[in-house]
Amino acid sequence: MNTDTKQGKWKQIKGEFKDKFGQITNDESTEAEGKKDKLIGEIQEKYGKTKDEIAEEIKSW
Repeated sequence: MNTDTKQGKWKQIKGEFKDKFGQITNDESTEAEGKKDKLIGEIQEKYGKTKDEIAEEIKSW
């Protein structure tokens, strides 16, 4: 397991927390940020890309 994969798993956990916290506090921006972090983490874990590579790819969508 490379470091990008491990960082991806951590990003998913952090994103899930932000998402739930945003739901509880009714803060849509925190909730959206959490969903984005979770998505980046899932891609990072699966493909082993860096966070910056994934963020650039998502921007191009």
